[in-house]
Amino acid sequence: MRPRRLNRADRAVDLLELEPVRCVPWREGEDGRVVIDRPRPSLRGLRGLLDGLTWLLAPRRIRLDEVGSFAWRRLDGATKVSSLAGVMCDVFPDARDQLEERLGQYLRALRRLRVISFPEWDEPRS
Repeated sequence: MRPRRLNRADRAVDLLELEPVRCVPWREGEDGRVVIDRPRPSLRGLRGLLDGLTWLLAPRRIRLDEVGSFAWRRLDGATKVSSLAGVMCDVFPDARDQLEERLGQYLRALRRLRVISFPEWDEPRS
């Protein structure tokens, strides 16, 4: 994975060295897959109004597939993305070729939905 460039802080971030953490309630479905409850957005300003409308129109829960559920359970704030990718390559050897890129896209999507955060990335620099 290539380092992502942040517009706000104008610094490069190596996603593989970050330790993502879950920020929302979740549960395991009957089939063992993870179901995430999407957080309600802030309703401040025009952007908040648009986010609220989008939230109302979208599903309230996100059902993850087998690979996503496996990764979600390990987003504890102590496991680096590089370690997670290594374990996932061992568990899902058929998807090894595309696993790092898929994991990066998955984590960025979860961050956009505000269901995970990267404390090292999201915290403002002092």
